[in-house]
Amino acid sequence: MSDEPDAEPTIATGEERGGFTIRDAAFPAYRPEPALYFVATPIGNLGDITLRALEIIAGADVLACEDTRQTGKLLQRYGIRRRAWSYHEHSAESADEALLGELAAGRSVALVSDAGTPLVSDPGYRLGREAIARGLPVVPVPGASAPLAALLASGLPSDAFFFAGFLPAKESGRRARLEALARIPGTLLFFEAPHRIADSLADMADVLGPRPAAVCRELTKAFETIYRAPLPDLAAEFAVMERVRGEIVVCIGPPADEAADAPADVDAILRGLLAEMKPAKAAQEAVKLTGLSRRDLYQRALALKSP
Repeated sequence: MSDEPDAEPTIATGEERGGFTIRDAAFPAYRPEPALYFVATPIGNLGDITLRALEIIAGADVLACEDTRQTGKLLQRYGIRRRAWSYHEHSAESADEALLGELAAGRSVALVSDAGTPLVSDPGYRLGREAIARGLPVVPVPGASAPLAALLASGLPSDAFFFAGFLPAKESGRRARLEALARIPGTLLFFEAPHRIADSLADMADVLGPRPAAVCRELTKAFETIYRAPLPDLAAEFAVMERVRGEIVVCIGPPADEAADAPADVDAILRGLLAEMKPAKAAQEAVKLTGLSRRDLYQRALALKSP
């Protein structure tokens, strides 16, 4: 299946709506009500698709996806014989109007992700926003989600969490972003690339301190691996790994309740450190001893250092 973008969306005909099969059992496909459907797909194990998702994928007038080759594996698994229309970040601007035109004409459009839930680090946000602005129906078809799967496996608090996507690739930007997120009162969830995970964990440990964390790799796949430990321990473990592969979600526990868990005399710790080092370094070392926010410790160190 080619990943070259079509000039216009491919409209399914009656003959193309052949339905889908599950373990040799055939199911018919019916045209869904006209709407823009955001359809979640498996993040690894193709058995994690929902029946409703298969019905929408097989029955919609237009099927759009980021990578037709990736979606082709799902279509082949479930015996869905139809052509998918390529919709990715480089074609989205021109594709939006074409798809919105199909919606305005009363057709159903299914947008699927490569893996997981659409709009979570995938193109499509602008399409959904514009459809809503034009009064066109937008329907979520929920399913697999890598951040939520990682949260389930992490053992970390799930009553409040914040998904922050990918951190900046450069160290300065990454550390600044971590500083900005440090005081969020919930579990933090990040995507990370394998070649950056060691550097990111080192910065996380430095900025956020010894919080409990989990690195979830290749979720739902054959080589699924979950590492659970305080951030400094995870940073040390990944620093000596020769090569890391696969898709990764990092989960980091929320900040400690400063009023209940902070050492009785943080100022004493900082004063001792300031006698030997500059405020920035003192704050960095105090994170390891207290588990408090590096930003707060740095501000307090500056105050103590002032005459």
